[in-house]
Amino acid sequence: GYLLSAQSGNTGGLTWAAAPAGITQAQQWRITSGFTFSSVQDIDQNWEISDATAYGSLGSNLTQSSGIFTFPSTGIYLIMATFNFRRATGDRGVGGNINATTNNSSYAVVSSVEVNNSDFGGSDNTTYAGGCQAILDVTNTTNVKFKLTIQTSGSDQTCDGDTSRNYTGFVCVRLGDT
Repeated sequence: GYLLSAQSGNTGGLTWAAAPAGITQAQQWRITSGFTFSSVQDIDQNWEISDATAYGSLGSNLTQSSGIFTFPSTGIYLIMATFNFRRATGDRGVGGNINATTNNSSYAVVSSVEVNNSDFGGSDNTTYAGGCQAILDVTNTTNVKFKLTIQTSGSDQTCDGDTSRNYTGFVCVRLGDT
């Protein structure tokens, strides 16, 4: 539980210091049901923390309101998002985004995945997925937040969700201190 460390200002050697705690927060969120969309749209409803068989988490949970997620503490966080889509009639491009804010107001896309479902061939209702990741420096839990959005160049696409398995959602891991 301890390591030898050269402390700032020490001129005569090493001192024992407590070892860093490592990963102290990790959890998985998903949407509980699918929905259709036809432009850029926030995923702002039907969120739940995973309760799949053998699911485990660490530390305090994120909180969310209308799809905007608030971190439980400051730190460096890894967000790994997965988006699952179902093809509608015709060829359509779709995408998913991680959006972040540092002022609790204006959001910017910080990571994206784009898929052209015509590349997958098949018939209508063919499913396909993509993922993207972002590392966020949460210096203030009041102002630094994130949300997920989806987008399409066509109409009537489906973003899949389910209450018993993870189709569309994300994993959030606190990597360390900011």
